[in-house]
Amino acid sequence: MPVRVGDVVIGGGAPVSVQSMTTTDTRDVAATVNQIRRLEDAGCDIVRAAVPNREAAAALSTIKREIRIPLVADIHFDYRIALAALEAGVDKLRINPGNIGARERVEAVARAAMERGVPIRIGANVGSIDKSRYGQPSAESLVASALDQVRILEALDFRDIVISLKAFDVPMTIKAYRRMAEMVPYSLHLGITEAGLPWEGTIRSAAGIGALLAEGIGDTLRVSLTGDPIEEVDVGIEILTSLDLRDRPYTIVSCPTCGRCEIDLQTIAGEVRSRLAERMGPNGRRPPQMGRDFKSRPSGGRPIKIAVMGCVVNGPGEAEMADVGIAGGSGVGLLFARGKKPRKVAEDRLVDELMKEIEEIERDTQSAG
Repeated sequence: MPVRVGDVVIGGGAPVSVQSMTTTDTRDVAATVNQIRRLEDAGCDIVRAAVPNREAAAALSTIKREIRIPLVADIHFDYRIALAALEAGVDKLRINPGNIGARERVEAVARAAMERGVPIRIGANVGSIDKSRYGQPSAESLVASALDQVRILEALDFRDIVISLKAFDVPMTIKAYRRMAEMVPYSLHLGITEAGLPWEGTIRSAAGIGALLAEGIGDTLRVSLTGDPIEEVDVGIEILTSLDLRDRPYTIVSCPTCGRCEIDLQTIAGEVRSRLAERMGPNGRRPPQMGRDFKSRPSGGRPIKIAVMGCVVNGPGEAEMADVGIAGGSGVGLLFARGKKPRKVAEDRLVDELMKEIEEIERDTQSAG
């Protein structure tokens, strides 16, 4: 069941959206807006801000006026702060069933949200489950906790619902989402909570979120990392890209190298990636001359596939299957481009010549469409 968060649709077949959360003190409007703008440039679709008190809620209206993407208020403990956030004009609320309080408080928030057409995410988290009601943390208790809140909203005929069931334990999280997906029609927000520092958290998030998305479960996601939230967006987009759910303008295929490699492939691949990033500019989109926004499959097309390969075993085959690619030799490489005969290029010219071919593909795409 789709919901609209500002100008972003979650569920109902819409592209899976990537979210993140600010790390600033929300009362510091300038710092919060600056961080959100960086997230926008990274390709973030929806941003969430912590709203722990009335002062933070009061800052939301100003923050919202200064940003382009939808703003979500993250509410815990005090339902009155949720009401203040709605008055400030937020695009969505996140409430935690483990600490928001009695039924009448949830109902008050739901009625106010319904009046404004604002969706609510019921965000069940394994760390805040009411053990006296639901027992020890488990997939079953996560689902039960969220469902109790869902039933309260449904009793008011409130249907603009998104659900999340987050745990650090990946198998528990997967089990909870699978169970919930079978029970309700609502959109699901995926995440592995407190996943950790960027290296560990990326792997844990990719394993959990990726497994669910591969099964067709999930409509939006947030990767939770201890670090710069820009990294959360980068990882989230890469998870979607890996599953063909979102396209970046370019896809790089590169080999891990081995003893057969006779060129400095790591440096070459890094240089290719750096130059492509410069061409994409802010928010990871195709350069303006391409005339399209390739941010997601439904609104764009196929990315340019670039192969950067180190030897003659798999290199020529991968390069031939790509739009453009190189296969290394001893101080030289074969440059492949669709429709052209492969040609030898000196190692120190490989990146320059590769980029020329990419630019030619982009010009051809622009003229064709």
